[in-house]
Amino acid sequence: MKKNALYAQSGGVTAVINATAGALILEARKSNKIGKVFAAENGILGALREELIDTSKESVKSLISLKHRPGGIFGSCRLKLKDIETSEQEYNRLIEVFKAHNIGYFFYNGGNDSADTAFKVSQISKKLNYPIQCIAIPKTVDNDLVLTDCCPGFGSAAKYIATSILEASLDVQSMSETSTKVFILEVMGRHAGWMAASSALARTNKGDAPHIILLPEIIFDQRKFLLEVKNTVKKIGFCVIVVSEGVKNNKGKFLSESDTKDAFGHSQLGGVAPYIADLINKKLKLKNHWAVADYLQRSASHIASKVDLDHAEAVGSYAIKFALSGMNGVMPIIVRGKSKKYKWNIKAAPLSKIANLEKKLPKSFISSNKMNVTSRAIEYLRPLIQGETASPYKNGIPHLKEFKLIKVKKKLTNWQI
Repeated sequence: MKKNALYAQSGGVTAVINATAGALILEARKSNKIGKVFAAENGILGALREELIDTSKESVKSLISLKHRPGGIFGSCRLKLKDIETSEQEYNRLIEVFKAHNIGYFFYNGGNDSADTAFKVSQISKKLNYPIQCIAIPKTVDNDLVLTDCCPGFGSAAKYIATSILEASLDVQSMSETSTKVFILEVMGRHAGWMAASSALARTNKGDAPHIILLPEIIFDQRKFLLEVKNTVKKIGFCVIVVSEGVKNNKGKFLSESDTKDAFGHSQLGGVAPYIADLINKKLKLKNHWAVADYLQRSASHIASKVDLDHAEAVGSYAIKFALSGMNGVMPIIVRGKSKKYKWNIKAAPLSKIANLEKKLPKSFISSNKMNVTSRAIEYLRPLIQGETASPYKNGIPHLKEFKLIKVKKKLTNWQI
């Protein structure tokens, strides 16, 4: 009897995570070894609650259209499984769900914490004597997964950030003589500054915006920062700043840290842009405006990178291929070629070498004054934002197909988290 597969989306979504889902489901339909592909509603939470969606009810056209749909079509969540040594309850429940629905393959599409969860699930067959193959699939706008050259979702977010900075800087420049002198854009990035660094792709000529990039890898130096802002305004008339949400002070505390935590135990961030704006108001008396890219940077499928979209579809297809070849506890990663022209392929990497690790900006990517990036960073980043995706439009806005999202009938008792 053919084993069924279960796919789940995890953590913060991206402009292309649904492209991965569509590619995975379509690849699975080609196989005579996989029965149905179920999707867990709201990630691992749906798997535990036995809230499964039957993707066999969706048309090929609908699945293909997922490449142009942002968000998470099946829902996502932030829920980190405990270690199996300290709590077997969640894992025993997963086994019950897998058995009830004849699931032999589990695909978990997410970032760092998701890779850890996938690694734990991949060990179930050994510890709880149930045959399950688990493949983690990379996804994160933070671009901080190790081993893989880049992460699906990042290229599109980078393209959005660079484009937004280009357009906003022209607005500021136009009004700087009598109005706004400084513009600050806050972008995501708790510990790694990949998204902030990508804003440098907006530049065509030396001196173009952004003029200052504040990275979480570098401790915030207030005196040097204010001097750089003052000198930039004096020299060119205005200053554009991009700041990562994860910038810290010399005491190691996030500038924008609140007292709340997310489901993974991370401090809730957000608000570093107004912090920087207030600092400039008080110390330099310069009129400024600030903005937070927030969800916009990770959901802008209308400006998605074609390279990023290709990456997202490839890791979805290869996840199926790797599972069918007998692999377990691995992740399909993107490997960059060594030629000058950008080329890439997909290889398998063990989750044991990915889970709970974080890739930060290399020192060679950070400028000597610690408030910008180098040409090496640009060389790495630029290929990832290439190409457009031609989203279909209707009535002047992106056209999204309807999905049935029919749930599978439950066979077990309800589960309470």
